[in-house]
Amino acid sequence: MSSVKDWAAPNPITENRGGLIGKGVDRYEGKLKVTGNAPYAYEVEAPSPPAYGYLVTAPIARGRITRIDTAAAEASPGVQFVWTHHNVPAQASRGSRANPRSQRASNPALVGDRIEYFGQSVAFVVADTFENARAAANLVEAEYAAEPAVVDFVASLDQADQPPGEEDVHIGDFPTAYGSAPVTIDETYVSPVQNHVQMEPVATLAWWDGDKVTVHTSIQMVKGGQHALAETLAIPGDRVHLLTRYIGGGFGGKGQPYDDLILAALGARELGRPVKIAYTRQQMFHGTIHRPAVIMRVRLGAEPNGRLTAFAVEATTHCARNAIFTEHAANFSRNLYAAPNRLTGHRLVKMDLPGAGPMRAPGEAPGMLSLECAMDELAEKLGMDPIELRIRNEPDVDPETGKPFSIRQLVQCLTEGAQRFGWDRRNPKPGQVRDGRWLVGMGMACAIRGNFLLPAKAGVRIDADGTITLRQGMTDIGTGTYTILAQITAETLGVSMDKVKVEIGDSEFPPAPGSGGQFGAATAGSAAYEAGMNLRRALTELAVGDPNSPLYGGPAEYVTFENGLIGIENRTEGLAALVARAAPEGVYVEGSISPAADARDYSQHTYGAHFAEVGVDTVTGEVRMRKMFGVFAAGRILNAKTAKSQVTGGMIWGVGTALTEGNAVDPRYGSFINQDMAGYLVPSHADIVDLDAIFLDEADDKANPMGIKGVGELGICGAGAAVANAIYNATGVRLRDYPMTPDKVLAGMMAKGF
Repeated sequence: MSSVKDWAAPNPITENRGGLIGKGVDRYEGKLKVTGNAPYAYEVEAPSPPAYGYLVTAPIARGRITRIDTAAAEASPGVQFVWTHHNVPAQASRGSRANPRSQRASNPALVGDRIEYFGQSVAFVVADTFENARAAANLVEAEYAAEPAVVDFVASLDQADQPPGEEDVHIGDFPTAYGSAPVTIDETYVSPVQNHVQMEPVATLAWWDGDKVTVHTSIQMVKGGQHALAETLAIPGDRVHLLTRYIGGGFGGKGQPYDDLILAALGARELGRPVKIAYTRQQMFHGTIHRPAVIMRVRLGAEPNGRLTAFAVEATTHCARNAIFTEHAANFSRNLYAAPNRLTGHRLVKMDLPGAGPMRAPGEAPGMLSLECAMDELAEKLGMDPIELRIRNEPDVDPETGKPFSIRQLVQCLTEGAQRFGWDRRNPKPGQVRDGRWLVGMGMACAIRGNFLLPAKAGVRIDADGTITLRQGMTDIGTGTYTILAQITAETLGVSMDKVKVEIGDSEFPPAPGSGGQFGAATAGSAAYEAGMNLRRALTELAVGDPNSPLYGGPAEYVTFENGLIGIENRTEGLAALVARAAPEGVYVEGSISPAADARDYSQHTYGAHFAEVGVDTVTGEVRMRKMFGVFAAGRILNAKTAKSQVTGGMIWGVGTALTEGNAVDPRYGSFINQDMAGYLVPSHADIVDLDAIFLDEADDKANPMGIKGVGELGICGAGAAVANAIYNATGVRLRDYPMTPDKVLAGMMAKGF
């Protein structure tokens, strides 16, 4: 296993002689997308005309199917078949694994008469056209025996229990320290259910060639989808060829397979022709996972000088009764601020709702809406500037583990952001700044997100014409993966980007963990770098061992790769010429990455600071963004353009989290009230003005060979809290129940006398 000492040595990426690393490169696949030549799963051209699937879903939260009649649907024009739990083909039992190394277990569809949540699939109709399938689906008649269901989170808090396998983390003596602290805060913050609302719904197109199935599907993890389908169909994994080349947004919601993958494959096998299915927008809200609601209790105890002596962050969240998931909304706080006496932990309520699961920055996104507001509340009690309070509680080592930080520039983010944003213009007394009928305020918050590196592989090939092809079972969910992999490969091998082809999203390529958790670029990119280095070594051996090469017999340790040439001092040869002569069939190598054993000796995170200015209408309670700025420290930046796009996109999402985003459950049915983009409100272009972000110079040689980190989730962490703190500064109204909609803000202002 490698060591971080190895990673600290200079390499082609850190030297960046070609200047590609850090450059604002346009998206590799951008032209394909804007010209309609980058097909999403549902748009892929099948080898023969496909049939179309459509789901029928349950209108109750818990109970049984007592009768289901498909006769009218089966007689409808163009219908090929209708499946229910009575006649769906056999599948492996739920949760089983024939191969213990499978990343996902069996996930059968339409099995049994039990209903576990509103929107569960109960029938599958396949017809010759989408319209005929939809019309027939509306003819399926089903009756249910509903049972009492637990669908009200707040009313079910008495059922909260510790998540399986977890314990609270105690450091020092929190109760005693809190009880004796001169200044304390004890507040509770509530975040609602949130939905991913990707532009592209989950969808699958499947066909069979003998005993092997090919599926084009919208999923973030290639191997997970391949293994889940193989386990469910009880076939070897190599008989599933899964492709997911372009994904129209994932955000964690496509990190797992759904019924579309299973039923499309089963249907295609049944008919002997391709079958495609896409969820409707309404089906997406219930048939896929969501971010669960979170209730956070934050208790802080401090000395008059602002030093924290007692620190407790406790989260209660919910999950589906039969699909355990914990939103770890307290975890981030364990590494953020110094305090000798600490308590963090989670509680979980099992409910009869659709599955809860990861959503962009799981844990930090709702969790930082609590702690970062509580820190502002504490600062006000202390009569201290919120930035100064945070700086005074900057830890020297990780507050929980005692490990040194690999690199930590949080204070620099705060000070640089304050200077650039104009924090010195802020009036610390709330409700004092007016602009006509608008009250104006400023707020800030910190950002933190863990850094991760997972095992991955990549393959790279150079052909006789000098074309270099990188292949990897990685995915691109719109974050720019294609682009950064091309940059890494080109820089490593010293060629221009137009010489590099990137092929990803294929289960037959060397495996990578996929997109999610902010580990994608570092993990897949490091494997691509290692593959490139192995190709450098192979080409070096080829050149110095070839009597026809000008590099013949030269010292291999002095070989350079630059401008498409391989050289030693003043002797050079084009890569294409070398390969065409010495290896006309091309050269292919693979590379892999895994965490260094001693990387665990360091606490590794990405950091940031958010600054927001808002206007609040004194008549309506409407909140409008006036300015937002972020400063981030996230390792070496691979692509200035896509990285900035990611963090500013997260900041915009944070605005939505604070002001508009949330879903309520209808207690009569256990369904979400908002089930489309008309009812589920997110910020539009008109809502966001004067938004910008910068990255501090940074390279973390404890993270991976390239010194890079992820940025995809960091931008949302703390962003909503900065907005909430700005609203308080503008109005003196402290709301702890998100989102902060005009009715809540107006009621608070009326109570304040505005």
